[in-house]
Amino acid sequence: MNQEKNLPLRIGKKNLWFIGIGMIIIIIGFALMMGPASGEGTFETDIFSFRRIVIAPIIVFLGYLSVIVSILYRFKQN
Repeated sequence: MNQEKNLPLRIGKKNLWFIGIGMIIIIIGFALMMGPASGEGTFETDIFSFRRIVIAPIIVFLGYLSVIVSILYRFKQN
């Protein structure tokens, strides 16, 4: 039990910063997906815009990837 209290934290300060940056990237990606919904009986081509179906999912994927890498990466300690 006493050994568990003395273990260092596996995720460092730099990792937490990069996790936060990754979360901001994810939020930006989801914000790019938002927009007006199509009305009932109408067909709006804005739903199928390049920004919503290509760019935003790529940004969200890169955000998730950066969060995963920042959790797994171990920075060198001085």
